[in-house]
Amino acid sequence: MRLNYFFILIFGGLLIACSPKNNPAATAGSTNGSVKFMTYNVHHCNPPSKPGAIDVDAIAGVIKKENPDVVALQEIDVNTRRSGSINEAALLSEKTGYRFFHFSKSIDHDGGDYGIMLLSKYPLSDMETHKLPTDPATGGEPRVLSVATAQLPDGKKIRVASVHLDFHGKTNGPLQMTEVNRVLATETLPVIIGGDFNAAENSETIQLLDKAFTRTCKHCAFTIEEGNEKLAIDFIAYKPDQVFSVLSHRVTEEDYASDHRPVQATLKINF
Repeated sequence: MRLNYFFILIFGGLLIACSPKNNPAATAGSTNGSVKFMTYNVHHCNPPSKPGAIDVDAIAGVIKKENPDVVALQEIDVNTRRSGSINEAALLSEKTGYRFFHFSKSIDHDGGDYGIMLLSKYPLSDMETHKLPTDPATGGEPRVLSVATAQLPDGKKIRVASVHLDFHGKTNGPLQMTEVNRVLATETLPVIIGGDFNAAENSETIQLLDKAFTRTCKHCAFTIEEGNEKLAIDFIAYKPDQVFSVLSHRVTEEDYASDHRPVQATLKINF
């Protein structure tokens, strides 16, 4: 009897040690060696068919349906009058159930802040906001780069970034993309960046992006309609090339919640 009791104690201890409650990776879920990344310009949560309306639930619904691990978001209002003095960054975190976010302010706007953010299922750390240059002669808006470290359930860490480049004049896009490349050149972890680059694939801005990163698509599907034009200006890119493999890339055909369509890619992590 004493011997059987001994084995029961040992076996019970092993069960406790291996249970999900005591295994953070099990409770957090698993990326299966890959990460699903989305970029989405949300038009300050204003559906283009409803001028003046704010529908945070619609944006949150798109994110929840697509179920990415990390989202780069652009055109976020925090406490602006035009959006009803709500904190869209905090509300999107709450309504999606994505606990971790980093908001980066670009400008003061209408009594509050306007900028970009990173939203993540997984913990974010080492969060940074980098100001990007603007040519004063263009009258363009100041823009920023938002960067953070995401720790995935398997313990791997990657740097994730969100950006929204200015479209005024011909100089701001290349000027700001050059600065993005300079800032991210010093990163020691692999990087995934997503954003509204306000530039088509044949532009100098995207050529600069392609010099430092590998995009998840070439000859990409359109992400915004401007008049009679259908343009691809929202992209996801990564570096170094050998660390990631593109398992899938897709532009979601969602046209109610924002004037941009969300872009998402699933990347296998090879390290």
